[in-house]
Amino acid sequence: MMDKKPNALQKFIHRFLMLRPVTALLARVLHHADRALFKLTGGRHSVAEIVGLPIIQLISIGAKTGQPRSIPLVGLFDGEKIALIGSNFGQKHNPGWYYNLTAHPQCEVVKDGRTSRFIAREVFDHERDKYWQMALSYYSGYEKYKERASHRHIPVMLLEPAKLATAHSA
Repeated sequence: MMDKKPNALQKFIHRFLMLRPVTALLARVLHHADRALFKLTGGRHSVAEIVGLPIIQLISIGAKTGQPRSIPLVGLFDGEKIALIGSNFGQKHNPGWYYNLTAHPQCEVVKDGRTSRFIAREVFDHERDKYWQMALSYYSGYEKYKERASHRHIPVMLLEPAKLATAHSA
């Protein structure tokens, strides 16, 4: 599950995507478009792939509802681990999936049509910095989101394969 970084053209497109009005629109529609394309392609493709971002489909349990929730997200691969950045496009609140993973860390990820089980945990300090820098190497727009969300801490969640997470706790 390795992804390549965006090319020069894709990085140029990223600069347009960072504009506040574009970001506001993307925050409202991108996950719907990605979800539809994921469904049509059996979890193999997403709209955001066009701009070179590695997209996964996260399936978590709703913090309040207890019901399964599915959302396409940028997933940053570090070997078998996947980092998720809770920027929420720089909006006022953390994304709903963050609260879902905090309440119910067990989750599934669909990538390239394959489903795998993970355990989520929030990372801090040096570990958080590592994944934040990784995120910036894919999409510098995260810095803009950080500025816009300066009133809140942007969480970074790390998904570890369930078998690996279980082995660490034993």
